[in-house]
Amino acid sequence: MRIVQLANFYGPRSGGLRTAVDQLGSGYVAGGHEVTLIVPGVQWREELLPSGVVRIEVPAPQIPGTGGYRVADPRRVSSVASGLAPDVIEVSDRLTLRGMGRWAARRDVRSVMISHERLDRLLAQTMPMRCARPIADLANRRTAEQYDAVVCTTEFAQQEFERIGVRNVHRVPLGVDLDLFHPRCRHIGDHSVRLGSVDRLLVHCGRLSVEKHVERSIDSLAALRDSGVRARLIIAGDGPRRAGLERRARGLPVHFLGFVAGRSTVAQLLASADIALAPGPHETFGLAALESLAVGTPVVVSETSALAQIVTPHCGGSSKNTADGFASEIARVLELPVDGRRIAARLRAEQFGWPASVAGMLSVLGDRAA
Repeated sequence: MRIVQLANFYGPRSGGLRTAVDQLGSGYVAGGHEVTLIVPGVQWREELLPSGVVRIEVPAPQIPGTGGYRVADPRRVSSVASGLAPDVIEVSDRLTLRGMGRWAARRDVRSVMISHERLDRLLAQTMPMRCARPIADLANRRTAEQYDAVVCTTEFAQQEFERIGVRNVHRVPLGVDLDLFHPRCRHIGDHSVRLGSVDRLLVHCGRLSVEKHVERSIDSLAALRDSGVRARLIIAGDGPRRAGLERRARGLPVHFLGFVAGRSTVAQLLASADIALAPGPHETFGLAALESLAVGTPVVVSETSALAQIVTPHCGGSSKNTADGFASEIARVLELPVDGRRIAARLRAEQFGWPASVAGMLSVLGDRAA
């Protein structure tokens, strides 16, 4: 197949979405397919990636207050896509590129949209859920009508489509690079990041934006220390909330690393921690949490996110969306035998390899009868 991937919010410092798009594209190429990725950029640019994917950047305006994210003009994207004559398009965007489903239908091109977020949960951050839900239902119904298939990565993400009776929804879990994110990283990482005392090391890895609720990781550390647990927190990532979060963390042993370049460096950091934190209540998958499990580091997550369906009591835990709740669950996980909890984390991650994700997506992309 000739596959064209389309994505917004994909940039040099992107997190899970970029990882997912790149890993899927690489897998498609390995399977013998021709893949082109179209993303927003500073200027026109075409590059052949080591994976074999051709990446085309189209000029796009930067969105203020988002830390550098750009949103591509649908007209430019559709113009480039037309010249590529794809058999199928895979769209990782639910906003400005949503109309690409109609574009594909007019050209007899199969179209698949990957839902990387729960729209009702995102809207509920700015309005009451009683208002957010009908708006999300209307948007989701229209999206599903415009695409041949909608892909959700978890049952949690799928629920908002099932609620309105959408029938062309498929579930394809994302994966993790089990070779790069491996427990051996704990032994080759930068020892300066570890603790030489009895202190426990917590890590929060992700974008410093509102929906990630990084403040809960900071407040959980404060609650832990108030209860007598010696711990410190490393926050890896950057974003529009950094200044406010740094003010919130004053007086606490919290270290902000900023954006961490290099996936191997991220793997070593995660492996060096005792526990990773993922307090975002609306995560539909959470690749950073899965990467933590892969290196053998337990994760404590929000009980209202999709991660609560992935993390087990043996390899982490889920908590109410409060600092005290997180602190209590962190303390419980710290009491588990170290070797046991790290082995359980790795074993859980091994159920989410990228080959299975690629195979699942190819089944949806190539199913003309679906």
